[in-house]
Formats: sequence, structure tokens, C-alpha cells
Amino acid sequence: MDFKAQIQIGIPTELPPKKERSSAVSHAPNRKQILSREEKQLAIRNALRYFPADWHAVLATEFAEELQTYGRIYMYRFQPTYDMHARAISAYPAQTSHAAAIMLMIQNNLDPAVAQHPQELITYGGIGAVFQNWAQYLLTMQYLSEMTNEQTLHIYSGHPMGLFPSSKEAPRVVVTNGMMIPNYSKQDDWEKYNALGVTQYGQMTAGSYMYIGPQGIVHGTAITVMNAFRKVLKADENPNGKIFLTAGLGGMSGAQPKAGNIAGCITICAEVNPLAAKKRHEQGWVDELIDDLDILVSRTKEAKSKNEVVSLAFIGNVVDVWERFFKEAIFIHLGSDQTSLHNPWAGGYYPAGSTFEESNKMMNQNPDAFKTKVQESLRRHAEAINQHTKKGTYFFDYGNAFLLEASRAGADVMAENKIDFKYPSYVQDILGPMCFDYGFGPFRWVCSSGKIEDLRKTDAIAFRVLEEIKKDAPSEIQQQLSDNIKWIAEAEQNKLVVGSKARILYADAEGRAKIALAFNEAIENGELSAPIILGRDHHDVSGTDSPYRETSNIYDGSKFTADMAIHNVIGDSFRGATWVSIHNGGGVGWGEVTNGGFGMVLDGSKDAERKLRNMLFYDVNNGIARRSWARNKEAMFALQREMDRTKTLKVTMPSLVEEKHLKDLF
Repeated sequence: MDFKAQIQIGIPTELPPKKERSSAVSHAPNRKQILSREEKQLAIRNALRYFPADWHAVLATEFAEELQTYGRIYMYRFQPTYDMHARAISAYPAQTSHAAAIMLMIQNNLDPAVAQHPQELITYGGIGAVFQNWAQYLLTMQYLSEMTNEQTLHIYSGHPMGLFPSSKEAPRVVVTNGMMIPNYSKQDDWEKYNALGVTQYGQMTAGSYMYIGPQGIVHGTAITVMNAFRKVLKADENPNGKIFLTAGLGGMSGAQPKAGNIAGCITICAEVNPLAAKKRHEQGWVDELIDDLDILVSRTKEAKSKNEVVSLAFIGNVVDVWERFFKEAIFIHLGSDQTSLHNPWAGGYYPAGSTFEESNKMMNQNPDAFKTKVQESLRRHAEAINQHTKKGTYFFDYGNAFLLEASRAGADVMAENKIDFKYPSYVQDILGPMCFDYGFGPFRWVCSSGKIEDLRKTDAIAFRVLEEIKKDAPSEIQQQLSDNIKWIAEAEQNKLVVGSKARILYADAEGRAKIALAFNEAIENGELSAPIILGRDHHDVSGTDSPYRETSNIYDGSKFTADMAIHNVIGDSFRGATWVSIHNGGGVGWGEVTNGGFGMVLDGSKDAERKLRNMLFYDVNNGIARRSWARNKEAMFALQREMDRTKTLKVTMPSLVEEKHLKDLF
């Protein structure tokens, strides 16, 4: 049976043979046993409803074994036999190119070269899932193959509820992930309801099909590291030979070494999972692998003495590195952490003093002891960082919930007021005021042809558009434009592509719309050979309400509200998005953030032109308006500039209050 026929059949008509897990890929850690006997039976009943009754006797036993062994039912038997990767859009069986584009993106998210735990359908972040099980994948792909331009597929936390009549103007797919009743968003609620098969953690771009491999974060990380060095170095200094120490080489964190090389420093990135470190090395995202702390110390000293630009992956625990570097008096200019601490008890953070294998066994068999170990390690981790910062290291939280979980563990990370953290979030110090408030965020596109020639042409188009914009841009955003022009000019030589032929670029509303219009024209006139798929990370201006990351530089008391993200996904849906998504959870954890995303297919039509003008404008300016209302001066500037340029935009501006009116009150 060929590829198209396999897609169209959905759940197979005959029970396929049982499949074993592959030893060639990384696997999700076994989850803790949290269900009662009755709840386990309910989980089996929930899983069996995808299949005909005459299969239930065989599958009930098999799914029970999976649940008991792994803590989840993944349905390994139903993994497709074809290779999982993004194909050219023409390879997919579909009634509409929009549906085929979504199929392409789903397969890219599950490509073993891209996904962190591909057989568990987890793309990145330890728990960021595209689907809960393989039956959901099969059904979703079948529905997409049948969909017309007047139907919408509704996805409930990975489960394809079905095709509903809609209209050409409606999104083709609407995705929700983890949308729990608020009082049921604690960590154990995720463990329980995910094990039952009724909800999932979509992370940010995993469950919305917009992940493009570690390139998706490398640009933002490069901007962050470059500007962090600008904060700590003198005007005549450069980052060569200066150390950036961090941790994590899994999904999104795998971008850090590449970003450090682009910024021009020494990057030392610790990773406890040897497979993850070796994968990034094989992909060219890190220069050298080191598994001995003595060798790491020696190599670091050599790199410093020679003012090298190099990335070193240490296969081991970052706590050991922080402590040893202090003893060796190795000065660290920048420090951060990008382990998945939004998922602290199920593989997101591995404690110092325990091996990778010991930790995986403990989190499954003795989760209370594992939690104790993690919190002990966090206290030790924070203390080592504190020792370095007293000597001048600039440490910033990378929005992975490191400071949040460290504070919950009792680590010394709180400011004197006992409310704020002693170290800033990178959004508070860098990306918020420099990028998000001006509307700059992670705009991305995928060439659906799968051709490198098309990607090169899009790079050239984006470069040309940004150069034109920069000529008349105000001084406030000249640095942002210059950084992005340099980025796109060097994108191909930096070998950023893993999986689909994709690119990311930080751009504001003007830049996104003009680049997208130029793409659409290039498709119409045949310069580009196939549609372009637009999207963004949820880590952006408007898409995410996250008080410890994306909206951490909102100071009017509203950072714990989620109105912006909800309005974003609703507003995008009726302004022309091809698909939209809204999630509970993301980079900082279940119950800690609400984030929304979109995808948009450009096919060279006037209809696509109309939609992109309308939707991309709102997708950015919704967030700028919220940030302006919070009295962020950069956002107030950006919003006023947009209202001067767009006469149909009229937004409430804040009236600023002088301190003299407040100082004697209360």
C-alpha cells in the first residue's frame, strides 16, 4: 500500500502486528503511576474506543501493559510503517492545499530528526506532544485527507473530534490543548488526566504543529545572548573568549550552542542525556562533546586563553560545572539554564548526584524521593550560581521556570522584598523592552515544496524587504532591524535547517506583512514553486500570557490575566488564519501560562493577500496594545506609530500619572 493510501485509510482495517519500541531514538521517561485501579480501567476503556470491538481482547491486555510500564498508553502497535518526515506538499492526499500543508507540518513535528521522543509523539520540552497516541495521529491525517474548504477539523488535546461544516473564511483546523477547568491545573492533574487519555500538554509549537526544530529558538536565543553581552561588556569589547554557561540540549534548548556561536562566545552547555547531546553534535549544533569534568576545565581554559568562538557540550550535570568552575576561578560572563523545569518531576530536570538512568528509575518507582532529590539539587544549583554572581556573572532566567521551581524548593533566589526574584527574566531585561514591546517576534515560514532553492529565494526576499524598511525606520528600532538583516544574510551558512525547509526571523507587524506579501507575489508569478506556510512561535508579542516569561515585563498587575492570548486566537481565527491553537501550559509549566498560535498558507491568491494583511496586523498589534495599556513606553511608541500609519486603528492610550499625586496616599 503506497503512502497516500495509508494516509487515507486512517485506522487500519486489519489489526497490525505488535511493534516494539526502537532503541535508535530517545524515549520519554516512564511516568509515575498515579491512577487507581478503577481509573486504569477507565483509561483502557478510553483507549479502546478508537478500535472495533473484536480487537478489544487483544488490545486491552496490550494497553494495560503499556499503562503499567510507561504510565501512558501510546499505542505503539499503530505507528505507521512509512518514514516520518515532511514531504513536498504535492505528496499528500488532500482535497485542499491548506489541509496538505497541515499534514506536512504534523509530520515534521514527529520526524525523528526533529522530535525529542518521536515514538511517544513528543516533539520537545519533555512532554510537549503533538498527539497523545498513534490512533489520534492516524485519524487526524485521514480527516485532513478528506477535508474540503468548507469544513473545519476540531482537535481536543490531540483527539480529532471530527469535521464540521463551516466556510471558506473559517480556519481549517482549531486546536486546543490542556484546557482544564482552572482548579484542575496542578502538576498531578496533568499526570492523571493525561494518563486517562483525555488531555495533553501541547507545549507551545508542538501541539500546534508549528515546530521547526531548534532553529525555532536559535534566533531568539542569539538575540538574547548578543544583547546580554552588550549589557555586560564595554563598548570596545566583543564576546570572543567570554563564557556563556547553561544547560539543556533537548528540543528547544538544543539551540543554545548554535546561538552562542552566532553571538561569538564560548558556550558551555551541560546535558545529562547522552543521546540528546550526541544528536545535537551529529546535527552540527554543537562543536565538541566532552564527558569528563577535568577535560572540560582544561578545554575551557584553553578556549579562554585563545579568545575562541566554540561550543562545548558537557555530558553531565550542570550543577557540577557551576561548582567546579568556582573552585577553578573560571569567570563566567553569562549564565542561564534551559532545562525543562516546567516539568520538574517527570524528566524535565535531573538532580545532581544521580545518574541519568538512576533518575529515570526513581521518578517512576519512587516519585517522592525523586522530588526531594530535585529540590535538593535546585538549592545546590542556585547556591553555586549565587557564588558566581557575587563575582560579577550576569545570570538571567530563560523562562523555563528555573527560578520559580528553585524558589519553591527553598533556594536563595528571592529579592529583598520577598516578592520578586533576585535575577531577571530575559524578557524583563532584554526581549520584552527591546523586541516584544516594539512588535518584534519569531515570525517563521516553511517552504512546502521541500526545495532548498525555494528557501534561498525566501531568504533573499526577506533580506530585500528588511533593507527597504530600515532606510526609513525610526532610530528606536534600527538595532533590531540590523540584527535581523545580519541574521537572514548568514542563515544558510549557519546550517539552521533540521527537518522541513524552514526559516525564522524576528520581525514587527510591518516587516511580517511586507515579507508575506512579497512571498505571495513570488508564488503567484512562479518565482516560488509551491505555497509558503507562515506561523510563529507562541513566544511572541501577542500570543502568550505568561507572568514568568512572555509577559513578565507587564507591571500594571495584569500579568496573571489571560485575556490577550484568548483574544489573539479568536481574533486570528476570523481574520484569515488557516489554523489556530490555544494551550494551557508552555515553556513555564502546566497551569502557569496560556498561549495561542496560528498557521497560515500563502498560495499566491488575492484571497491569501487579503487574509495576511488583516490577520498578521492583528496578531501583532493586539499585543502591542495590551503592552501599551500597561504603560510600557516602547509599546506606547510603537502603537502611536501604528495608529499614525493605519487610520482605521484606534486604541485606548494610557494617561500617565505623576508620582507626586500618589506619594502621600494611604
